[in-house]
Amino acid sequence: MKLPRAETLRPKLSTPPLRSRLALLAAVTVALAVAACATACWFLVRAQLIGSLDESLRNNNRVDSSFIVGQVSSGQCSPADERAPNPFDATVQVVDRQGKSCVIVGNKVEVAPGDIAVAEHTSIESVHTARSLDGSGTDYRVLTSPVEGTDVAVSVARPLTETDRSLRNLALILALVGGAGVLAAAGAGVALARAGLRPVDRLTDAVEHIARTEDLGVRIPAEGDDEIARLSRSFNSMTEALASSRELQQQLIADAGHELRTPLTSLRTNIELLVRSDETGRSLPPEDRRALLESVRAQMSELAALVGDLQELSREAAPGGARVDVVAMHDLTERAAERVRLRSKGITITVRAASWYVRGEGAALERAVVNLLDNAVKFSPLGGTVEVALSEGILRVRDHGPGVTEEERPYVFDRFWRSPSARSLPGSGLGLSIVARTVQQTGGEVTLEPAQDEGGGTEAVLRLPGSAAPLPEEPPGPNGPGGPAPERPE
Repeated sequence: MKLPRAETLRPKLSTPPLRSRLALLAAVTVALAVAACATACWFLVRAQLIGSLDESLRNNNRVDSSFIVGQVSSGQCSPADERAPNPFDATVQVVDRQGKSCVIVGNKVEVAPGDIAVAEHTSIESVHTARSLDGSGTDYRVLTSPVEGTDVAVSVARPLTETDRSLRNLALILALVGGAGVLAAAGAGVALARAGLRPVDRLTDAVEHIARTEDLGVRIPAEGDDEIARLSRSFNSMTEALASSRELQQQLIADAGHELRTPLTSLRTNIELLVRSDETGRSLPPEDRRALLESVRAQMSELAALVGDLQELSREAAPGGARVDVVAMHDLTERAAERVRLRSKGITITVRAASWYVRGEGAALERAVVNLLDNAVKFSPLGGTVEVALSEGILRVRDHGPGVTEEERPYVFDRFWRSPSARSLPGSGLGLSIVARTVQQTGGEVTLEPAQDEGGGTEAVLRLPGSAAPLPEEPPGPNGPGGPAPERPE
């Protein structure tokens, strides 16, 4: 039996909500800050209390010097009378150079190496903490000083009981205050998270609504200039762009259906006539049959051209952008003119092309130039001339046809738009739309203007950034290969 992999047996850990994580972050941050402050406060207070106790021991040691000398005789000491003064319940003991000690007042405490050094007169003072030797385990603060005229030192000690009690009380108070602060910080973190994430909740609700209903008309109120407001405005811009894209897509489908309906209807009618002629055995006259077949062929060519234009127009750029190469526009223009000459009987196409190199997609640019030439040929009178000139990055395609009126000029690059005078001519109304899109992707611009000199007609002007000298294969700069084309020199 095949066992499941270890990854499938491992339970999936659920991620806590963002509000909980923010509240936890606030609580942990405050807890760390409170712990650091409380620790620093505790050590400062402890140092202050120990310093005060040391100062008190020094004062007591100076006061009791004559009393201690009276208790020391030939290196021996005798306990003081119970009625002898014992300020602050101090413990007083004598330490000799061998580390032996005897108690004058109070309880005996441990002897430290520093005490022996003071008895040997190699150190003037020793301050330390020592444990009581009476078995109580009480800690004492010990100050050892030399006794003038003797070989011993006297240690004055006071218990740290009161100091430890004060420090324990302080630690308890700090813990309670810190805990309350952490709880308050957690509550404030939850409240702030709720208030701060309320716009995110609205954004989430809007996204879920759009995913559920595909309603792109939802807008989120955006107030202020903070990050949430910027996110809301960006989301609104995104939904507007998606709604516009959907409208364009629906319009493209509707226009394509409308344009396909006419050739399909005509094609169906012609084919039905041919089929009926064969089924009934009534042969059509050879001229009529030939005319029907020519019409079918022309309509099929028109359908193929329309489908190709639709595919070209709806084609989206591949991830990372289309392949960008260095294109010689002068050679491309010559090739495009030669292609159009093959199918434009009776129309003369003249080309004058100076060297010009651009960065772009060669096949798309050639198709754009072919479309401009086809459009010029279509509106040229029989025996007319189409003049093509390329100079300093400006391609001009001029015909001598009827021209475009001022009212029609704003619509010439719209999809499926055709002037009333061109409705009877072949074409889908997509050629100039493809030209405009290709030129825009290459960083240029295209316009359709009335010819300025005598003879009338229309002149298509296409401007592309580039250089008269061959461009390097990889453009310089941070964009790397396939980056934006360089600006055309003035």
